[in-house]
Amino acid sequence: MSRAFTKEDDSNSSIDLGERPISPHRNLVTEKGLALIDAEITMAHEALVKGNAEADRDLIARASRDLRYWTARRESAEVSHPDPHSAVVRFGMAVTIVDEDGRSQTWTIVGEDEVDASHGMISHVSPMAQAMFGKSVGDTFELNGHEWEITAINAAP
Repeated sequence: MSRAFTKEDDSNSSIDLGERPISPHRNLVTEKGLALIDAEITMAHEALVKGNAEADRDLIARASRDLRYWTARRESAEVSHPDPHSAVVRFGMAVTIVDEDGRSQTWTIVGEDEVDASHGMISHVSPMAQAMFGKSVGDTFELNGHEWEITAINAAP
């Protein structure tokens, strides 16, 4: 019988999850973002320590991949503190904007690994953040067919 029709022994197969892609952008982070990276590294280390190489190959593979990713992100992290007296939008600031219909939103500009749009945190490389950078209270910008006015700028806590 041809080997093409026999089942390979699963115990020797390795799990290839692929690497997590690393962004080509500067890895700007807030203090909170740096703490998030450190926590992810700790969790990956703990998962490796707990894992049983025979029984938990998937867990070991995921933890190893995550550890490589978060270690690379930690090595390239640049903590950035916004100037609390700045009159223009910069990384780490909370920016309140109002659209032409009077709807208000506040976005905090953070690092890529800190993004959580449901909590008002957007990446510094997002189109919204890019459109706001360097603008002051009262300035307007257009994005996705909507006109927005900046009504407040605050250094994020």
